Amino acid sequence: MVRNGGRLLVECLISLGATKSFGVPGESYLAVLDALHDTRGKLDYVLCRNEGGAAFMASAYGKLTGTPGISFVTRGPGVTNASIGVHTAMQDSSPMILFVGQVGTDMKGREAFQEIDYRAVYGTVAKWAVEIDDVNRLPEIVARAWTTALTGRPGPVVVALPEDMLTAMTGAAPLGGPASVFEAAPAQEAIASALKMLAAAENPVLLMGGTNWTADGRAALQAFAEASDIPVVTAFRYQDQFDNHSPVFVGEAGVGMVPHVKNLIRDADVILAVNVRFGEMTTDGYTLLEVPVPRQKLIHVHGSDREIGKIYVPTIGIHAGPNAFAKALTPIKGLGPTGARRHARPMKARSLRPCSPARSTWSRSAPGCARISRPTSSLPTAPAISPCGRTSSSSLDRKRACLRRNPAPWAMACRPRSRPRSHTRNAPWSALPVTAISR
Repeated sequence: MVRNGGRLLVECLISLGATKSFGVPGESYLAVLDALHDTRGKLDYVLCRNEGGAAFMASAYGKLTGTPGISFVTRGPGVTNASIGVHTAMQDSSPMILFVGQVGTDMKGREAFQEIDYRAVYGTVAKWAVEIDDVNRLPEIVARAWTTALTGRPGPVVVALPEDMLTAMTGAAPLGGPASVFEAAPAQEAIASALKMLAAAENPVLLMGGTNWTADGRAALQAFAEASDIPVVTAFRYQDQFDNHSPVFVGEAGVGMVPHVKNLIRDADVILAVNVRFGEMTTDGYTLLEVPVPRQKLIHVHGSDREIGKIYVPTIGIHAGPNAFAKALTPIKGLGPTGARRHARPMKARSLRPCSPARSTWSRSAPGCARISRPTSSLPTAPAISPCGRTSSSSLDRKRACLRRNPAPWAMACRPRSRPRSHTRNAPWSALPVTAISR
């Protein structure tokens, strides 16, 4: 059967298992849009307001489902708008494929309208950037893009689609389905060495994160942590990868890291890091572990060999998929009653305990409570002024009420704008009360 490149691309994506795509229409990939018109219920196209939003949706879709999120944007401004989503997908290790229109192959290199060299621009942002110049190679490159986005450390792939390639006719057959790529399994010697090191530890910590986890893999890791009574910390943006209600879960190593999580990582003698990319947020600006050789003994497990030893030299490096590694673990018996296991839960409980509403200063007797400039019971109740000059119930009033009900240490009261907007220049913002709350 003869078909054009746009239809061949859509048929290949359906064969690979794609069911949802996100994008903003553009004239540079009209052939693809025409083919998508006939795929309702098979491969749906979600119309977005901005290419940045489309890229974020595709990144989130890949992170949640474990299959590449698909996004279509037009060339030039369209793909540059989408760049923030591609960058986020790379840092989050989210599988994603961004298809972008491109000028015709006969115009390349002439600085044609909205022409961009995608390999040069996205070579350091995406996991792989490629351009399909020959319509007959479209199935080959799409299959490689799908596999690249999913395997090793998952990430975004940018595929440029020249306009004349999409309209060219071809007899190439669409793909029959995705490749079945199984995770790398850990060596038995590596598992034995890791368990031996954990068994001898006084203050072990399990740090987990990343994508491409399965339900069975997460359940196996949780069962191991709970049976071994090892505190678990999740990496930045992966707090939902582990059951937050588990008795061994103590928090996330991310932005605004709570003190007890910092202390657990800093004071640990052994850290089992599974599927973790050691980023700035997870390491508190690379201060919790010394670079390049940390004081703590580090067992780093990752599906990509390029992540092991990239920043920190591990005591034991294990190249294995997270699910295969978790299923190979056996509970550690005979762990001592002292160390992190004994103190992790009380530290977490103290950090989550609400403060007394009338407490105005930091008290050593109530660790974890916030410092409040004045008791919440004495907050002034002056009415807020709306932009039109009339008094109204403001969001600040609602924040006060919420603070009285649950004055948690992370509750932050927002200050009014120091500089009013132009249409509210005459509003008496200075009359609004300000409550300063800091950690």
